[in-house]
Order: sequence, then C-alpha cells, then structure tokens
Amino acid sequence: MELLITAFAYFIVFTLGSSIGSFLNVLVYRLPANLSILWPPSRCPHCLHQLGKLENIPIFGWLRLKGRCRHCRSPISIRYPLIETVTGILFFLVFWKYGFTVTTLGYWAFLSWLLVLSLIDLDTMTLPNSLTQSGLIAGLVFQVTLSFGQAFEPTGVSQQLMTGITGAVLGIWLFEIIAFGGSIVFGQTAMGGGDAKLAAMMGAWLGWKYLLLGGFIACAAGAFIGGGAIALGWLDRRQPMPFGPFLALGAALTVFLGELILSSYLNLFFPLS
Repeated sequence: MELLITAFAYFIVFTLGSSIGSFLNVLVYRLPANLSILWPPSRCPHCLHQLGKLENIPIFGWLRLKGRCRHCRSPISIRYPLIETVTGILFFLVFWKYGFTVTTLGYWAFLSWLLVLSLIDLDTMTLPNSLTQSGLIAGLVFQVTLSFGQAFEPTGVSQQLMTGITGAVLGIWLFEIIAFGGSIVFGQTAMGGGDAKLAAMMGAWLGWKYLLLGGFIACAAGAFIGGGAIALGWLDRRQPMPFGPFLALGAALTVFLGELILSSYLNLFFPLS
C-alpha cells in the first residue's frame, strides 16, 4: 500500500511538472515578443485556432494530434512536449531528493526559471531583465523562507538573507570581471551583460559556495562544447554562443549534486587528519 501511495505521489509530481512546463512554453514564446502571457489562451501559431481542453493536455495533447494542428494541419514543434517532459522529470527528481519540504518548492521554481531563461537565450541570445531580476528577488525570499524551517531566530533569518545577498553580489562581480577580461583577451565582447545578472540570480538561490561550483561547471561545459563545436567546424571562432544554458546547467547540477561534489573535493584535497 505504501508503495502505491509513493508511486501515486510521484505521478502527481510529474503531472504537475509537465503542466508547469506547458506554461513555461508560453513564457518562452511570448516574453521575447512582448505578448501577454495570460491572453489569448493557447492557440495554433499558424491559423490562430484556440486549442481545446484535450489538445491542451501536456505531452499527450501533442501525441494525440500527432504533432499537427487539428484544423490547419500545420506542424507543431516537438519542443513543446519535450519541455513539458523535461520539466516533469526535473520536478520528479527534486521531489525524489528533497521530499515534502520548502526546499522542493523553491527548487521547482528555481529550475523553472532557469529553463525559461535557457530557452530564451538559445532563441534570441538575450536574457530578459524581467526574469533575472524577479528570479534574484525570489532567490532571496527563498533564503529567508529556509530559515523558517529551523528554530526561528532573527539571527537565522539575517544569516540566510546574507547568504543570498553575498552570492548575488559575488555572481555579478565575478562574471563581469570574467567578461571584461575576456573582451581584452579576445578583442571582442566575450559575455553578455545578462550572463552576469543570471549568475547573480544563481548566487541568490544557491549561496556563494555553490555559485562558484555552478559557475565552474558552466565554464568547463562551455569551453568543452564550444571548443568541440569550433574544432568540428560547426561554430566560427568569433561567432557568439549563448552562455545562459551553460550557467543553467551548472546551477541544475549543483542543485542535485552540489553537496556530493563539494564533499568529495574536500575529502580528496583536504582529508581529515
């Protein structure tokens, strides 16, 4: 019986995540175009026919339509169900790791923010201030909320808040320095201003230690993938490449593996005597 309850809980979490993913698709499409995210309801981008209730079901709606609008038969991008699936999986993994906690709710929101920012950066090479700034504020609220899960003390609230503020300040300073240094070395803009703001948002959510870890993962992944793409001729050496998705990847891996990676590093290089 307990196994059935657990399985049902995970199913509900995945369903919730895929439903949120459907909304994230709306944000990714409409925010860069300065369109309302609330009106009109979801519709075919070609014939503008409003989708029905069955057509709006995450993942299965697209499968039921076989990837085409029921009215004009125009193709519907497979990215829609993919994002819904990825969001459902992320919600599932966060719940599996953190359970019924405030941390779970916070990281659901954090990863959703990261996913939207990554996709917009891939599409437009921009990271909207409205998302990075609101995400930073949400991160500070998350830090304060975490203190309520402990024995409530004013010092605990201030410490958690300072954790987020320190991480945010370090994030924007560090990546602005990296961008400045890169522009001198390469003779061109090495990093957009939005990347530093995204790093500040990451710091607000993760704190300075995990910001550094996520930033290191992002830089390593960016160098490896970017260098490989240049070597294979897929990318010109001076062609800009969105860095937001790499920052989001570093932050996401830190959410799931940050504690393990840091403890392994400390045990390897600073073993207890």
